[in-house]
Amino acid sequence: MAADSDPESEVFEITDFTTASEWERFVSRVEEVLNDWKLVGQDSKNPLQKGEFNSGVWEEKSQEISFADFRFSVTHIYLKQEAAPSDGKDAEEGKTGCDSDAVPVAMQDLLCMKNDFPPRAHCLVRWYGVREFVVISPGVNCEAIISESKCNLLLSSVSISLANIGCQVPVFVQIQQKWRRMYAGECQGPGVRTDFQIVHLRRVPSQYNHLSGLLDIFKSKIGCGLTPLPPVSIAIRFTYVLQDWQQCSWPQQPPDFDALLSGEVGGVEFGKLPFGACEDPVSELHLSATWPHLTEGIVVDNDVYSDLDPLQAPQWSVRVRKAENPQCLLGEFLSEFFKLCLHKESTEDLLGKSSLEDEAKGHDISHALSKLTEPTAVPLPKLSVSNMVHSARKRIRRHRRADESPLSSDLLNSILLYLFPDAAEDKQSEGTPNKGNLFSQLKSAPLDSLTYRLALCICLVNFYHGGARGVAHLWQEFVLEMRYRWENNFLIHGLDGGPPDLRCCLLHQKLQMLNCCIERKRARDDGRKGTGVEKKGGCENGRLAPQSASLTSASPGKSWESWSDSEEEFFECLSDTDELKEVQPTEQERSASGRTKPEGRLQPHDKLTLLNSDEPLYIPITQEPGPMTEDALEEQSEVLAKLGTSAEGAHLRARMQSACLLSDMESFKAANPGCLLEDFVRWYSPRDYVEEEVTDENGQTVVRGDLSTRMKIPGNMWVEAWETAKATPARRQRRLFDDTKEAEKVLHYLAVQKPSDLTRHLLSCVIHAAILKEKEEEVAEDIPSVRRSIQQLVSLAGKLLHHPSPDYKKLEDLISQVAGVEAVIAHARSLKAKFGLGKNDTGEEVEGLRRFVISLLDEPEVSVIDAGRSYVGSIIHKLFVSAQRAALLAPMEDEVGRTDDRKATAGGAVGADFPPPAGREILLRTCVPRPAPYSKPLPQRLFCVLMKEDFRLAGAFSSDTSFF
Repeated sequence: MAADSDPESEVFEITDFTTASEWERFVSRVEEVLNDWKLVGQDSKNPLQKGEFNSGVWEEKSQEISFADFRFSVTHIYLKQEAAPSDGKDAEEGKTGCDSDAVPVAMQDLLCMKNDFPPRAHCLVRWYGVREFVVISPGVNCEAIISESKCNLLLSSVSISLANIGCQVPVFVQIQQKWRRMYAGECQGPGVRTDFQIVHLRRVPSQYNHLSGLLDIFKSKIGCGLTPLPPVSIAIRFTYVLQDWQQCSWPQQPPDFDALLSGEVGGVEFGKLPFGACEDPVSELHLSATWPHLTEGIVVDNDVYSDLDPLQAPQWSVRVRKAENPQCLLGEFLSEFFKLCLHKESTEDLLGKSSLEDEAKGHDISHALSKLTEPTAVPLPKLSVSNMVHSARKRIRRHRRADESPLSSDLLNSILLYLFPDAAEDKQSEGTPNKGNLFSQLKSAPLDSLTYRLALCICLVNFYHGGARGVAHLWQEFVLEMRYRWENNFLIHGLDGGPPDLRCCLLHQKLQMLNCCIERKRARDDGRKGTGVEKKGGCENGRLAPQSASLTSASPGKSWESWSDSEEEFFECLSDTDELKEVQPTEQERSASGRTKPEGRLQPHDKLTLLNSDEPLYIPITQEPGPMTEDALEEQSEVLAKLGTSAEGAHLRARMQSACLLSDMESFKAANPGCLLEDFVRWYSPRDYVEEEVTDENGQTVVRGDLSTRMKIPGNMWVEAWETAKATPARRQRRLFDDTKEAEKVLHYLAVQKPSDLTRHLLSCVIHAAILKEKEEEVAEDIPSVRRSIQQLVSLAGKLLHHPSPDYKKLEDLISQVAGVEAVIAHARSLKAKFGLGKNDTGEEVEGLRRFVISLLDEPEVSVIDAGRSYVGSIIHKLFVSAQRAALLAPMEDEVGRTDDRKATAGGAVGADFPPPAGREILLRTCVPRPAPYSKPLPQRLFCVLMKEDFRLAGAFSSDTSFF
């Protein structure tokens, strides 16, 4: 008793049998997901339209759930449709005679005949014809559900979930290995249920290798006791595969590798990118012969006879199977060129240390100093322009053996003559016409410009002639050529005149800048040649070469060419004190008024006179501002931005930006001795000189002017610059643009570029050339989808290539899209060759065939109007006949004589004209009461797939759960 009265003895364990088990939690979680997706009850759906499974939009959404520690993925797949009430008439169209009252939409879809054999759809959509369903499959990295007990447990869970919430959407559970595509499922409605079952075998049982055997399976599975059994609706599709294209040669001409490797190339080869597939991009043609509406007694197909002749099939449809990743020349070129971006080796790493540096070590430094002090006059060269291409690189070639050079001399000379045709033709450099504005959209370079040609050559050298080493060799020779042209005053061929075009790539801007420097240097040297007769009395005689652009008038509407024909001459600004003294005006040159003799006048102004005298205002000869490339502009902007917003920073920024203004003021003072700031403003910035009518002391109306308000602000830079400016003509001013310094900057920039840097600079040009090539090829083929793709490529490339640091992954995707467009054009050529379409063929039938071929490129499956009786059908028939004849020549005679009895009795067309079908699909449908004769008639469906190594039966069998 004492022990019983102890409180501790009353403690015992209580088992709570109301706690939910893992299975119950799983069922509850399935119900929650279905509720979240609002799959409860029955929504009214629009009746399915013909072909809607292919043309409609399919959507899906997924969630993860768990059964204990096992992960499942629940996916809802559905055809996007607007929910609309149906009057029942349209819904019944295209179905067999079943009462659709209170029947779920999925059960109605089982009998719909408008979307049989969709060309592209989920396998469950093809097998069962449902427009909405849910799939529960094992999660990622989870083992397949193979055991029968687990399958039954999942199906029980699904059945309970559907019954608890009243969901009428079919739910499938994926079982067995995923590659087998095995599903079991269920659909519930008020008093009805449909079970979805699948049988999958590796071999077709002989008794079920025909329609009659499959009908036996279907009837036995239904188990209907009615006599006679309601008719079974049959739809059949046989697919024939054409793989032998021996009768059609692949039209793509391979590149002449021997000519390319031997260096026998010229401008034609180097000016064109290769295009097309190296192999036939179309591997197979699939012809599907369809009998959409048959009944059991109309067609005979058993183990001894079949009257399913594809030539008599009412419907034909064709699809083509394309080769996976066909090797296309343009895509290969772009991919290999893009890979250079990832190389980190410099030119020295690839070719060894430059021999120019070794040669420099052998010279005394005094030689360099003596060269700097040599007279600057340029002697007339005795060399012809055609010889200069070879003379610039003699030194470096002396130090490199022929076997060490990635590029042979002949090949290198061919490339350089293509890049610099002026060397062979002995003519002056000419600009390049801008053909179209695609280069500005892609930020590349104008068509056929030097940069554009260089990009093509680099791309071809990289692919055919040594990769990165060949590119480094060609680039080294190119840089030498640029330096030679700078030192010898030869303009660079293939570049537009004027300042750098900021719409182009940076490398093109640099070359344009170098050309500007050569132009300035030539103008300066031409000016020096006339200095022998110019300094008598301080007057300038001589004439500036027309191509010089060193000086220009700031007057609107007055071009440099108009000044170049005048008697004024441009002299290089001098820095030595003695020379400055020589050109200073003497006392005898002073005018009677004591003012300095005017210098550097261009022409008198049409209307203006000086304010403090009646002398006309003369427009001065001014220096032209120096051109700049975009990287220099960015650098200048960064420097100015770093000055800040303080008063001191703003003042310094203004002084840095006023160099050109100061030069113009000095030129104006020299041309107009005794002038005022107001005179300069009236010419330079007329809006800053305000004139108004006033009445003087005599009562007369006169016009008086004054500087604008901003010009009167204390500390105004214009006022400070005017006070600082001296009367110095442009020819004696310090150069605003130091062509020597800028040219050396450009040459140094070019010399330090690695092959990877060069690739990034020229990538836009190569993509530009590739798009132009595809446009050219598309015009010949006339493919609307390719035109749309090219427009999208241009838009995407423009966004990527304008970015200063484009994303490599996006660029790689862009190149893949370019290769994809090339593959589509190759597909079109292949199909046109196979169907015998010529460029000059005309006629209504030919146009129909051309539309059919183009449709094969865009659509997964194309119907053949009038099937085998049409012009297109007859061509397809001939292709199969030719392939069959070629196949019959290969086997031994005894094998040819062996003929299957069933094929022989099925008609000569099946045995001779077409091969055995690679796949047979048979769809059986009916509506019968099940499981008892007095049950409600419900849809039954069996989809059969018969292939060489695949046999599948996908059945949907409905039963009445109220009257059974």
